[in-house]
Amino acid sequence: MKIVVLAGGLSSERAVSLVTSRSVCAALRENGHQAIFVDLYFGIEDAPENLESLFDAPDGLIPPAEIAAQAPDLEAVRKSRAGDSQSLFGPNVLELCRLSDIVFLGLHGRDGEDGRVQATLDLFGVPYTGSGYLASGLAMDKAMTKRMMESAGIPTPKWQMLDYTESDIDRLAETLPMPCVIKCTTGGSSLGVYLPDDRDALRDALRSVSAYGGEVIMEERITGRELTVGVLGERALPAVEIVPADGEFDYRAKYQTGGARELCPAPITPAQQEEAGRLALLLHKTLGLRVYSRTDFLLDADGRFWCLEVNSLPGLTGASLVPKEAAAIGMTYRQLCEEIVQQSLRLNRRG
Repeated sequence: MKIVVLAGGLSSERAVSLVTSRSVCAALRENGHQAIFVDLYFGIEDAPENLESLFDAPDGLIPPAEIAAQAPDLEAVRKSRAGDSQSLFGPNVLELCRLSDIVFLGLHGRDGEDGRVQATLDLFGVPYTGSGYLASGLAMDKAMTKRMMESAGIPTPKWQMLDYTESDIDRLAETLPMPCVIKCTTGGSSLGVYLPDDRDALRDALRSVSAYGGEVIMEERITGRELTVGVLGERALPAVEIVPADGEFDYRAKYQTGGARELCPAPITPAQQEEAGRLALLLHKTLGLRVYSRTDFLLDADGRFWCLEVNSLPGLTGASLVPKEAAAIGMTYRQLCEEIVQQSLRLNRRG
């Protein structure tokens, strides 16, 4: 099949997306597909007249990519694109997508998980991997996900929306319950998430979180073990326990060597494994997610699971969690990518 692996975009998770897409594209080509890597934002400049010939590129147009210790400077990314177009889609991106049999969404963050790209592809009748636009948008918004969790009886830490200006910060810093978590509603890869230890740090968090855009929520801070559970099709994958090297599973810990230990399957009881899988599947279905997702939990000292959020397009880099969970049930990375493609093709989406 002709497959466009759509990467990059202008999300704060751009670098993760590039590495995911590089890995996925290579795997799909090894599976015999005519897969090509296409950067959503930069597109293909100076493309040949016959765009379809790009699917025959021997290297799949795969560029080098790596994840630095810091998230990318998106303003610098914007300035590096030729021309002054304000479109999220770079040159020839939509044209190549329409020539493909399916688009593999290797995107992460707001440019891939908020539903806008999915809605665009729906309008053009282009098949793509994963969930549709509505479920993606719900899952991307942490406040909406919280409301859906509560309606489905899925335990989640107490929370509230924060609507404030600079003049309100001192008051909030003195009155919000502690310990707490401050986060933007549309962040990912632990970006835009703050765990203040005192009220001065809370004040700084309230100022800093606005840089990530979106609304802000305050969440009760639960102490516990960090676990995550992938869903593939109609089944939950084995849970992974994440043990950060420095106590916090932030962006650096997630993507830099030695930042965390990931234990898969997690050293929990069979009953706990079953409960984590049940909750992950329940949230996946409650939101209307399709094909695959990954849900993050805390397991407290009393053995109770607390659901934090769900990822509709979880990372698929070589170091990512879902591939490790798939490997725990005997599925290779190539088989995982193929399964995502085949399940997505079977979806009856309306273009």
